[in-house]
Amino acid sequence: MALHISEIIDERRDAVAASADIIGAKWTALLIYDLAAGTRRFRELELSCGGISSRTLAERLRALESAGIVRRHSYPESPPRVEYELTEKGRDLLPIIDAMTAFGRSWLVPEPLARP
Repeated sequence: MALHISEIIDERRDAVAASADIIGAKWTALLIYDLAAGTRRFRELELSCGGISSRTLAERLRALESAGIVRRHSYPESPPRVEYELTEKGRDLLPIIDAMTAFGRSWLVPEPLARP
């Protein structure tokens, strides 16, 4: 059975849509960017994403965990300590984040003015 061009395009569109579902939510790309530097605690992520609410951060982290992008470590200490890190699947998103960074620098963020 031969594949038609429209079927191939639809498969590519499905792949783009699936990727966009993961990184398209507000704050998600920034969380992946921050976690690329290593393990972070909830409060560190909250501070790095100035303006994100605790509720939204918790929702995004749960979604990323359920998608297999982020791993959550909970330590039985007092006070409780919870850390987040990228999984291998999450690290596979880093070239996308790098491409977003390059695009942002080239097209969206103005160059700093040179000092005299």
